[in-house]
Amino acid sequence: MKNIDTALVNRKVEQAAETAALTENKREVLLECMACTDYTTLKETDSPHSVTAFTNHAVELTGQGLPPVASICVYPSLVDAVGVALTGIPAGSPAENIGITAVCGAFPSGQTYMEVKMLECAMAIENGADEIDAVINVGAMLSGDYDLAESELAMIREEIDGDAVLKVILETGSLADPELIYRASMLAMEAGADFIKTSTGKTPISATPAAAVVMCRAIRDFERSCSRRVGIKVAGGIRTPQEAVLYRTIVAQELGEEWLTPSLFRIGASRLVDALAPRLLSETV
Repeated sequence: MKNIDTALVNRKVEQAAETAALTENKREVLLECMACTDYTTLKETDSPHSVTAFTNHAVELTGQGLPPVASICVYPSLVDAVGVALTGIPAGSPAENIGITAVCGAFPSGQTYMEVKMLECAMAIENGADEIDAVINVGAMLSGDYDLAESELAMIREEIDGDAVLKVILETGSLADPELIYRASMLAMEAGADFIKTSTGKTPISATPAAAVVMCRAIRDFERSCSRRVGIKVAGGIRTPQEAVLYRTIVAQELGEEWLTPSLFRIGASRLVDALAPRLLSETV
């Protein structure tokens, strides 16, 4: 297992925080954060009606001149509701670029049969999902059964094939140990992940700047050894523009400005859009 210098990680976070403070009110930076957001609703009260209204809100914001969010992220059973809401968007409208993300693999615990995980992914894609956010087997990682964790992800990757983007949720708050976060990151990428994602947002500790730094370091090392770029998604507890800008700054600092596009950087959030939109629609930014 790779040794992680936690003091260095903490210094990296401090450096990013200092830089972020200088840019958190810049309109272009906030627009970039908006465009990289997976606008997320994962409540037990979600329904086709509420998800339709949620999606319509995202579409309406583009009509007011804001960039489209990267995707709408929902439970797999609600993918078709998002698809219906997105149907009929005029050709050429920025909103036609909004994707659909489904959380799969027995989200958020991942505790079910492998066959069920694979079927859920396949059904979500059949119903219109462009992207799949699947949870790594956290129990396997914590117990040291890394082969099991990797083989499960490889099976999901094979099931998805090239039909959808695969974002693997590491649940970094549960893994806790920086070395284990690094190992899970490498394992997920080796299994075929297109993105690695911090967390489900359903645990006491979700995204943290330190975990993001470790994940970025793994992404950088993986690219150097395998010549393949993998994206990063931060999710869980990111509610304010300031928090979003901090994570954006960490990614830019550790991986480079070229990562700051929806194809390589995502922010999973439910409240962030509602915090960004009023500021971006005003002339005070």
